[in-house]
Amino acid sequence: MSRAFIVGRFQPFHLGHLEVIQEILKDHESVIIGIGSAQYSHTLQNPFTAGERHLMISNTLESRKIFNFYIIPIEDVNSNPLWVAHVESLTPHFSSVYTNNPLVKRLFYEKKYNVKSMELINRVEWSGTRIRDRMIRGENWERDVPETVSEIIREIDGVERLRALSESDDL
Repeated sequence: MSRAFIVGRFQPFHLGHLEVIQEILKDHESVIIGIGSAQYSHTLQNPFTAGERHLMISNTLESRKIFNFYIIPIEDVNSNPLWVAHVESLTPHFSSVYTNNPLVKRLFYEKKYNVKSMELINRVEWSGTRIRDRMIRGENWERDVPETVSEIIREIDGVERLRALSESDDL
């Protein structure tokens, strides 16, 4: 069975992530989606919990009749030589790794994985950092995420969470 692996923080899961996963599934029977930095939440860079991100991804894929995926939360181990083994200990076997991160590429390459880069689709708009910035500034961010993600962010009051996190305690 041809299974691929992709890891990201998905803060939040956006249309670019969806496009990449759909492209991966054209070449593989299934995909393992690693939720990176799973231990972090409630910060400006990582506002959503691993559970919230899991829900964003699974609800979106299932709403599009995509069921051949596994979602695995992956906490950071802060040791590059151990990271691939950590991922392997958490996931089913996979044959290919999709990433544009130079460090992740190198770590999997050194462990003899088939590592592939992905085309960044509409990177100007579809960037977690830009989407979070739009949320904080009260701009239209919903156009860049699937409707299922918008619903979850509204349900958890995610925009207000981000705005509160962006405030300073300086007087």
